[in-house]
Amino acid sequence: MHKVALIGAGRIGRIHARNAALSDRISLAGVVDPVATAADALAGEWGVPVMSLDEAMDDPSIAGVIIASSTDTHLDYSVRAARAGKAIFCEKPIDQDLERARSGAADLADARMLLAFNRRFDPNFQALKARLDSGEVGVLESVQITSNDPSPPPPSYVAVSGGLFKDMAIHDFDMARWLLGEEPVEVYAAGSCLVDPEIGKLGDVDTARTVLKTASGRLCVISNSRRSGFGYDQRIEAYASGGMLRADNVLESTVQVWNEAGASADRFQNFFLDRYAEAYRREMAHFADILDGAKPSVGYADGVAALALAEAAAESVQRGSAVKL
Repeated sequence: MHKVALIGAGRIGRIHARNAALSDRISLAGVVDPVATAADALAGEWGVPVMSLDEAMDDPSIAGVIIASSTDTHLDYSVRAARAGKAIFCEKPIDQDLERARSGAADLADARMLLAFNRRFDPNFQALKARLDSGEVGVLESVQITSNDPSPPPPSYVAVSGGLFKDMAIHDFDMARWLLGEEPVEVYAAGSCLVDPEIGKLGDVDTARTVLKTASGRLCVISNSRRSGFGYDQRIEAYASGGMLRADNVLESTVQVWNEAGASADRFQNFFLDRYAEAYRREMAHFADILDGAKPSVGYADGVAALALAEAAAESVQRGSAVKL
């Protein structure tokens, strides 16, 4: 059993705490959070102690850390953990500033670091990727990624989120790189504020379309909105020379009603906590693999690359033209 400490007892930290505590290869050693009530509650739930950051980082018996704290701490905590020789599970993004994120290369480029792009671990998306790589539908030509939240977050969240591209679409930029198999060399994005005027007042957009182009000409179109109006909308279509692969939305159940009005299915799962529950479990299992000695399947370099695309998309919106990378 590998002892790990959780840093951050908020919403995502609670998910990771549960998955770590229930793992048969990981032992949750303690919880770190500056908010004492949050740390006490989560530590008490799993019967582990509350720790200070120094205790977690300096204890040689703790093999790894799960960094689920605020975004502005991700890079610093990751660098400190790497210098302490620990395996690192870090939530995205690695930072909100690209140049600052790149400054961590000396410590993190070769670190045992899992950057938590959880969608790579979704069983449906993994199956699509495997069948794409197998050549089942020929040579990939273009990808369509649709990622719409059911409803917008409060303005207080948007104000500190880093904006739609760094907070929300960054998952889609990572998925695009993973599926395309080539690095995008050109980014064009258009954005509007169509959902909540308060988001616009904060200088952000709530609706965006982004086109990525690789050197060979492969295209990816990413569709984002802070409001779908019909649930958590997560779809991927991969178009290739011999057909298409599609991963559709996940429903609350497979039950359908057939009557005189026609056929109707259950509603979509409502948000990421439900939609990606299995992905979070698989992600933690991969961290256990890393603690066992495996190479991370997604790491620091992927985090920097996705952040570069996010910054390029935001720049493209401001300029009204494509940005070359």
